[in-house]
Amino acid sequence: MTTEQRRSLLAFQDYIRKTLDPTYILSYMAPWFREEEVQYIQAEKNNKGPMEAATLFLKFLLELQEEGWFRGFLDALDHAGYSGLYEAIESWDFKKIEKLEEYRLLLKRLQPEFKTRIIPTDILSDLSECLINQECEEILQICSTKGMMAGAEKLVECLLRSDKENWPKTLKLALERERNKFSELWTVENGIKDVETEDLEDKMETSDIQIFYQEDPECQNLSENSCPPSEVSDTNLYSPFKPRNYQLELALPAKKGKNTIICAPTGCGKTQVSILICEHHLKKFPQGQKGKVVFFANQIPLYEQQESMFSKYFERLGYRVTGISGATAENVPVEQIVENNDIIILTPQILVNNLKKGTIPSLSIFTLMIFDECHNTSKQHPYNMIMFNYLDQKLGGSSGPLPQVVGLTASVGVGDAKDTDEALDYICKLCASLDASVIATVKDNLEELEQVVYKPQKFFRKVESRISDKFKCIIAQLMRDTESLAKRICKDLENFSQIQNREFGTQKYEQWIVTVQKACMVFQMPDKDEESRICKALFLYTSHLRKYNDALIISEHARIKDALDYLKDFFSNVRAAGFDEIEQDLTQRFEEKLQELESVSRDPSNENPKLEDLRFILQEEYHLNPETITILFVKTRALVDALKNWIEGNPKLSFLKPGILTGRGKTNQNTGMTLPAQKCILDAFKVNGDHNILIATSVADEGIDIAQCNLVILYEYVGNVIKMIQTRGRGRARGSKCFLLTSNAGVIEKEQINMYKEKMMNDSILRLQTWDEAVFREMILHIQTHEKLIRDSQEKPKPVPDKENKKLLCGKCKALVCYTADVRVIEECHYTVLGDAFKECFVSRPHPKPKKFSNFEKRAKIFCARQNCSHDWGIHVKYKTFEIPVIKIESFVVEDIATGVQTLYSKWKDFHFEKTPFDPAEMSK
Repeated sequence: MTTEQRRSLLAFQDYIRKTLDPTYILSYMAPWFREEEVQYIQAEKNNKGPMEAATLFLKFLLELQEEGWFRGFLDALDHAGYSGLYEAIESWDFKKIEKLEEYRLLLKRLQPEFKTRIIPTDILSDLSECLINQECEEILQICSTKGMMAGAEKLVECLLRSDKENWPKTLKLALERERNKFSELWTVENGIKDVETEDLEDKMETSDIQIFYQEDPECQNLSENSCPPSEVSDTNLYSPFKPRNYQLELALPAKKGKNTIICAPTGCGKTQVSILICEHHLKKFPQGQKGKVVFFANQIPLYEQQESMFSKYFERLGYRVTGISGATAENVPVEQIVENNDIIILTPQILVNNLKKGTIPSLSIFTLMIFDECHNTSKQHPYNMIMFNYLDQKLGGSSGPLPQVVGLTASVGVGDAKDTDEALDYICKLCASLDASVIATVKDNLEELEQVVYKPQKFFRKVESRISDKFKCIIAQLMRDTESLAKRICKDLENFSQIQNREFGTQKYEQWIVTVQKACMVFQMPDKDEESRICKALFLYTSHLRKYNDALIISEHARIKDALDYLKDFFSNVRAAGFDEIEQDLTQRFEEKLQELESVSRDPSNENPKLEDLRFILQEEYHLNPETITILFVKTRALVDALKNWIEGNPKLSFLKPGILTGRGKTNQNTGMTLPAQKCILDAFKVNGDHNILIATSVADEGIDIAQCNLVILYEYVGNVIKMIQTRGRGRARGSKCFLLTSNAGVIEKEQINMYKEKMMNDSILRLQTWDEAVFREMILHIQTHEKLIRDSQEKPKPVPDKENKKLLCGKCKALVCYTADVRVIEECHYTVLGDAFKECFVSRPHPKPKKFSNFEKRAKIFCARQNCSHDWGIHVKYKTFEIPVIKIESFVVEDIATGVQTLYSKWKDFHFEKTPFDPAEMSK
C-alpha cells in the first residue's frame, strides 16, 4: 500500500461512506481486523446507521500496517458484490458512481410516494443484480415481519447505496413491467424532471448535487441573485436559463457574428454567455447546413467542467456534444469525433497535434472557435499555435471559410506596459492574435453586474519576520559544510564558484543547484570511473543542499517544527534507500545537530510572527462571521502542508476545518494531487461543508470554480495583474475581503503596481472601444501582417538527422547504457531500447500508479542497476504483446563517440538522431 494509494483512499472516503455497508464485507476482512473492531463496527451500524459504520471501518482500515491489506479490502468488495466500488477504487475513477448522485437525489425526494406505491416483492427479482445478496434477504425479511411499506423503505435505503451504474434504468424497466404508476415519475432517459405533484413539492429537499469545477452558479433564472451551488436544483442543469441583461450585453457582438474578446469578472457567468453565443450560432444556419463549434479549455479540470455544462445544456436540444483531452486522445479517432459531433470540447494541444499530422486538414471544418482563458494566446502557447494556423489561412488568401473566434477572460492583461499607450499596444496585439475586432465588457448593465459579482475590499498587511533565526544559522552551517565537501571532490567544476553571495533559503539558490546538476551530467574526465564517482557524489551533495534550502523556505513562512519534520522525513527516506558512505556522513552531520534543532523548534521565542498575524486575521474574521469561507493562497506545496499542520495543531484555530488544493504536476520528488483527489476536495469545500478554509497553490487562481468565498488571503503570494484579478475574483461573496500578508515591502509594492496596471487595462479598453471598428480592423490587419513576416523570417529549417551512432550514458553515474543504434521509436513519440545487454543495465520496481493508455499498459518503473545509483530512467510497459522498457531522454547524457562531447536533452524532439521505427519482427530475433 503506497502513500499515494492511502491518500487517494482518504480523498475518496465520502464516496465510500455513501456506498459501502461495511457489515457485508467484515467476514472477508477477518485476517485484518481484530474481533473487538468488528464488534465496534457492527454496533455503530446498529446504533447510528451504515454511513457512520463505514466511517469507523475506514478509520480502522487506514490504521492497518500489515502487508496486503489494501488488496484484501478490494477482494472483500469483490466477493461481497460491490463490483462498482471495486472498479472505482482499483482505477481511482469514481465518475460512474458520481453520475448516480442525481438519481439518488430524485429517489430521496420521491421516497414518500415510493413507499406508498411500491410492493417490493413484485420488483425485487428484477433488482437483485443491483443489490447485495444480503440486502435482498433483509428486504424480504422486513416485508414478511413488518409489512410492504417498511420493506419499501428498506429497498430505497439499499438503492441509495447501490454502486451499480445501471440501477436507475433497471428500476425503470421493473416498474414498467409491473405497470406501476410510479414509473411515470421515475425518468432516466432525459435527466430529471420536476415532479409536479403538489404533495411531493412540499416534501422536496434542496439538492446537494453539484458539478465539479463549475465556473458559475447554475441558477435556472439567472436574472435573480446568484445562489451557491448547494442551493441549485439539479433540474436547472437540463433547463433553459433566463440570462441576465449584462450577459446579453456581453454576448451581443458575438451574436452579430463579430470576432470578440469577452472580458468580464470571475463569477459573472462567462460560460453561460458562451452557451448563449453557441446556441444562437448553431440555430442561424439554414436547413441543409450545419454549424460546428469547438470550445478550447486550457486545463483538464476546465475541460471537464465545460464538457459537463455544454452536454447538459445542448443534448436536450438534440445537438451532439463530446470532449477530447490529452487523457483520452490516444484512444479515439479525433477526425471521426470532430466529424460526427456538433460541439467539441478540446484541450488545445489536441488540435495542434492533429493539424500538424493532417488528420484535421484545416480550421475551415469549424464555424465557431471559443477560447476559454484567452489571455494565454501568446508566444508558443497552443492557443497561439492554433491562431497561427488561422492567420496563415487568412493572410495566405486561402479559399476556405474561416471560423468565427470568441475569447473569454477575466483580464486581458497589459504585459510589461508602463503607461496607457503601451497597455493599448499590448491589448491590440492580443486582439490581433485572436483576430478580434471587438472587446465586449459590461457598460450598460454595470449595476446589475455589481449585484452579482462583489469586488472584495483589499488590505495590505506588512508583517515582521523573526528577529533572530537560530534554525537558519544551524542549517546554513550544515549547507556550508556540504558545499565544502562537494568542492573538495571536484575543484574543476566552474558552477560551484560562478554564483556570488549565494543566499540560502531562496529560489535563486534552488536555480543554482539545478545549474550545478546539469553541469555535472556533462562533466568529463579521462578516468571514467573517477568521473562516475564524482558525478554521483555531486548529485548526492546537491540533493541534500536542495532539501536544506527547502527547509529554510518553509521555516521562513511557517513553523520551525514543519521545516524540521520535512528534513527528518527526508533523512529517514535516505536511510531506508541505498545509504552509501556519503549519505551516511551527511546523515551523521544532520543527526549531530538534531537535538539542538529540536530544542530550537520547541522554544516559544522562535515562533514565527507572520503566523501570529495570520492567526489574528482568521480569528477576527471568523469571530465577526462564523460562516466565513476562506481561500489561503501560498507559493509552494510544502507550504500548503506546513500551514495545514499549523492550523490543525493550533487550539486557537480549532474552529477551522482546513482542506488543501495543489496542482497535478510533479516537482522534484513531490507528486501533485490527482485530478479525482482535487475534485473530491472541491466537493467537500463547496457543498458538504467539510472544510471552511482551503489552502491552495496557484492551481486555484485560474478558471477552476471554487465556492463563493468571503475571505481571500494571499500569504507571501503575488503575481502579475492577471493573477491578481483572478485570485481576488475568488472572493465573490457579498462583503468579501482580500488580505495580502508579507514581510517583504517589495511584495506590497508589486501588488500596488498590479492595481495600477489593472486601472491602465480598464482605461485602455474603454479608449479602444471608442475607436471606429473599421479603423481598428485595419490596425489589427497591419499587426497580423507584421507579426507573420517576423514569424516566417524566424522559421527554422527542418533539422537533418545525425546518422552517426551515439552513446547514451546514465545521467547520474555516467555508466554506458546503450547506443542510439539500439533505440527504436514507437508510435512516433515513445522510445525503447532493443537487446539483452540493456536489460542487464536496469532494475524495475512496481509502478505506484499502473495505468492503461492506448496500446500501452504501464506496469513498472525502471532504474539504473549500478550500485548506489538507482537513477530513474523511465517505465516498463506491456505494448500489445511485448514487454518493453520506455526511456526518457532527460535521464541520460548523449556522448559523441568520435569527439567525446557530451550533451543534455530535456525532450526527445530536441535530439536529432536517425530514428528507427519499432519493428515487432526484431523482437523475435
